[in-house]
Parts: sequence; C-alpha cells; structure tokens
Amino acid sequence: MAEEPRGPEKKEQQGSELGTPARHMQEAMPYISAVWKMVGGAVVGVLGGLLMDRWLGTKPWGLVGLSVVGISVGFYGFLHEMARLGKKK
Repeated sequence: MAEEPRGPEKKEQQGSELGTPARHMQEAMPYISAVWKMVGGAVVGVLGGLLMDRWLGTKPWGLVGLSVVGISVGFYGFLHEMARLGKKK
C-alpha cells in the first residue's frame, strides 16, 4: 500500500482535486466575507432603527441615526478586513 502524503505534499494533492471554478471561489472567500461584514452592518443598523422608531415613536430619527452608525461600523469592518488581507499577501 502507498503511504499517504503529509505536510505540504498533502495540501498540494488536496488542492489539485478542486476544479478551476472551485479554486477561484476558495480564493475569493475572504473578500466575499469582507463585503458581507459591510452589508451586515448596514442591515443591522437599518433594522435596529426601524425597531427603535416603532418602539419609541421617534420616526424617522432612530432609522437615520442607527443607519448611519450601522453603515459606519460595516464600512470600518470592511476596511479593517481589507487591510488585514493586504498584509497577509
């Protein structure tokens, strides 16, 4: 029986099993994750603002305020992730 490769040899062998589209998707995943951080921050801010307006009756100021906060936090997370990925390469 042949011995299973270990270390870098095993990693190369596993990567070769993937097709070209799968490898491209795997390489793009960190960037997709960064975009989802930005979108998620905006969505949480908007939904939080809508709920706060409904609960406190402050229409439209809760939506405006928390939307700005959510978009800012999401954008900060996106830039932070892009900077981290830039340092990695």
